Amino acid sequence: MNGTSNTTLATSHRAMGPLHALGALWQNRALILRMTKREVIGRYRGSMLGILWSFFNPILMLVLYTFVFSVVFKARWENGTGDKTEFAILIFSGMIVHSLFAECIIRAPGLILSNVNYVKKVVFPLQILPVIALGASLFHTVISFGVLLLFYLLTQSHLNWTVVFLPVVILPYLLLILGISWFLASIGVYLRDVSQTTGILVTVLMFLSPVFYPVTAVPEPYRLFLHLNPLTFIIEQTRAVLIWNRAPDWGGLALYTLAGSFIAWAGLYWFQKARKGFADVL
Repeated sequence: MNGTSNTTLATSHRAMGPLHALGALWQNRALILRMTKREVIGRYRGSMLGILWSFFNPILMLVLYTFVFSVVFKARWENGTGDKTEFAILIFSGMIVHSLFAECIIRAPGLILSNVNYVKKVVFPLQILPVIALGASLFHTVISFGVLLLFYLLTQSHLNWTVVFLPVVILPYLLLILGISWFLASIGVYLRDVSQTTGILVTVLMFLSPVFYPVTAVPEPYRLFLHLNPLTFIIEQTRAVLIWNRAPDWGGLALYTLAGSFIAWAGLYWFQKARKGFADVL
């Protein structure tokens, strides 16, 4: 790969603990940023509008949600204001959170398989591949949130000050996604069926998350299962800071951060152990 001579790469053949691997992520931050940029641009290479599609896609989806739910179904959110665009905003915010998870998790099992040359021919820090995939997905998530905030400002004539807490809400979610991605990326090398099941699982999680409905719409006996879904808390907290003008649940965020950090550590540890056999399998 061109341009890596000035970047210090972690040795992929040497077994590293999670702390060393985390240090390697920071050590290779320039490489991660460069490859993330290439990933984003490469997705739209050859199209007439290029990266502008990253703006048009969320705009089109938001317009579609607004028309379907406010005009066709005339849906209203429980305890909502009844504004015709409110339901679309609530749906779209939930879909943004789920889409970030879905895009990363669906891609994760094939990350190593689609970069075999990095395993066999190049001394390369393989653990950065899920980070790059997350970075590319996060770019589109930021664009989608920007479109949502602009739409909210145009329709509601204001933005809630609590929107400043959005990065705090999303950060532990990124740790969770990264940990699961590391795990799936390594498992996908040995079990090719994993990539066939992740799409089904993220679709199931979408309907078992409060994306299209409020938590209060679920009968009381079943709400425990809804709260066990790792997406539920982040979706609810995202709506709280963006739409409901409420500060985050700091206690819940602290617990989620601890859980996300542990999953990230465990996923990276598993990846570092499993990577020893990548070259033999591939």
